[in-house]
Amino acid sequence: MKARSVLLAVLSLALVSLACQPPAAEVGQLSEADEAAIQAVVDDLMEAELAGDWEAMYATFTDDVVAMPANQPALEGLAAYREWIEPLDVGVSELSVAVAEIDGRGDLAYVRGTYSETYTVGEGEPIEEQGKYLFILKKQADGSWRFAITISNSNLPAAE
Repeated sequence: MKARSVLLAVLSLALVSLACQPPAAEVGQLSEADEAAIQAVVDDLMEAELAGDWEAMYATFTDDVVAMPANQPALEGLAAYREWIEPLDVGVSELSVAVAEIDGRGDLAYVRGTYSETYTVGEGEPIEEQGKYLFILKKQADGSWRFAITISNSNLPAAE
């Protein structure tokens, strides 16, 4: 009888716990407006990069952004990102981005996709590259979305 009482108590607690959970739709799935705003900030980032407008690009990031470019340690914070990108003297002449997926919950979202670009570093020869990316975004107090974590890497073999 004692085991049955314990089992009933556990079952009752489980049912109460389930009853207190909001339905999946109330967990904060992205609205169409959020998805459109996320797509817009992806577009803003790409337009800024293509134009070489670093200030406009920085405006798409959170202050505590973590950037994880290929073949080097992560860059933590917008100041570290600025210190890394500005001396590179990168010029992007062509850029194509495909968004494969946008999803998220509440104030967090992610964007996954592929890119193709042609760029130069300093006076160097143009470099053509294709790759993939994953962006994690946070919704800001004003309702805008900003990049909190960026990861991208090339599909091309590593240089020897």
